[in-house]
Amino acid sequence: MKIARFLSEGKVLLGVVDTANNVVHPLDPGLTDTADLIRLSISRFGHRPATEAGLPLSDVQLLAPIIPDRNIFCVGKNYFEHAKEFAGSGFEAGAVKGQEIDSYPAIFSKPPSTVVGPDAVVEMHPQATQAVDYEAELAVIVGRPGRNISEADAMKHVWGYTIINDVTARDRQKNHKQWLAGKGLDTFCPMGPWIVTADEIDGENLDIECKVNGELRQKANTGSLIFKIPQLLAAISAGLTLNPGDVIATGTPAGVGIGFTPPRFLKSGDRVEISVSGIGSLSNTFA
Repeated sequence: MKIARFLSEGKVLLGVVDTANNVVHPLDPGLTDTADLIRLSISRFGHRPATEAGLPLSDVQLLAPIIPDRNIFCVGKNYFEHAKEFAGSGFEAGAVKGQEIDSYPAIFSKPPSTVVGPDAVVEMHPQATQAVDYEAELAVIVGRPGRNISEADAMKHVWGYTIINDVTARDRQKNHKQWLAGKGLDTFCPMGPWIVTADEIDGENLDIECKVNGELRQKANTGSLIFKIPQLLAAISAGLTLNPGDVIATGTPAGVGIGFTPPRFLKSGDRVEISVSGIGSLSNTFA
């Protein structure tokens, strides 16, 4: 099932997307918070049925499929080739040659104010950064709450998947010697186009691509993650309760702007399109 959050006639609604017919079937109009839907869906009552006929997707404005209640959990350096390109780029503070691959996942966060939806404009904040970069990522949406989740039980806590662009100000990431300053600028987390429930796709075997102005920059499969989804849930939930609706970004593959010589940072007017098999595409213009 594909769950979208969208704007129609001035109202924010949730709906079930039928991509074969390019329509969305609104759910109960009283249900507008995706986290509430997730909590409902994991109860014994199951999903609430759609109550209206489908609306053409062309007639609605897709929004970010969920606005998390708290910071998005993100993972850095989680593909081998990207870890190497980052370490060799000169933008990783404290990089040590020969130690590009971490023993534990690098975990950081992006505040909810970074989240925007499909086709939304991403602000480039020229007063704050001159080095805006893209990062195509699969994101996990938590369903069942839990703390100290074991790897063996981790997938039971996954409700679905979506796409994010972990937009990064590389100069701030380097200069401040940590990642929040470079990752947390307003609009720096485009998300969408919808959430696909975990029963429909295998999050550990999805093709991911990123194009900038139509040029293919990133291409990988989530099977190449260094730390797999169960490992990430176990690490993040150690001593920390994960809640329904929490979002976990799993990391980006090689091919980001800093991987080129010289770096190829985004410019005003650039359009970035990220595609993940089984989910769809997320496109945003930078300005």
